[in-house]
Amino acid sequence: MNAISISVTEFVPVKAVEALMGMNWYAIRTRSRHEKVVEFHLQGQGIDVFNPAISQIRQWSDRRKMIESPLFPGYAFVKITASPEERVRVLRTPGVVELVGRQGKAIPIPTEQIEAVRALIASKSPFTKHGFLQVGQRVRVRGGSLDGVEGILVAQNGNRNLVISVEPIQRSLSIRLDGYEVEPL
Repeated sequence: MNAISISVTEFVPVKAVEALMGMNWYAIRTRSRHEKVVEFHLQGQGIDVFNPAISQIRQWSDRRKMIESPLFPGYAFVKITASPEERVRVLRTPGVVELVGRQGKAIPIPTEQIEAVRALIASKSPFTKHGFLQVGQRVRVRGGSLDGVEGILVAQNGNRNLVISVEPIQRSLSIRLDGYEVEPL
């Protein structure tokens, strides 16, 4: 009688594999109005790139048109390892000026911050750009289309707002929390 051995392969979540490989999100500064060009070239190299954009109606003297404009002009985000080879690959991309960081060292962006921006854009909820804040209570939204999104709770003229910040580029977005429940972290 022959023995048959069966091997069971476990599926490892993509986030776990990326963590093992040391992959992180980094902000890159682009030449003025080159965000789409940079995105195109980085995707062509097989690099995971996130270039958040919003649709806006622009008014000219003779027409109105829906255009897509970058949410953070002059910036895009890449998911790479911190190896010198990957950094050079990104920096040699046409339109890329630098990796955002301090003292020549790129600062990784927590995945939660990128996912929060993605969730906000996908929710189609109205939001406004907000000045970057370094102080305030961090909260998590409970329920609705923004369930699980974390940010800083602020009050403006009696209205509750959630500020989602991308720290290395010091940019923030603000959304009114009317109808949303929040819990402190």
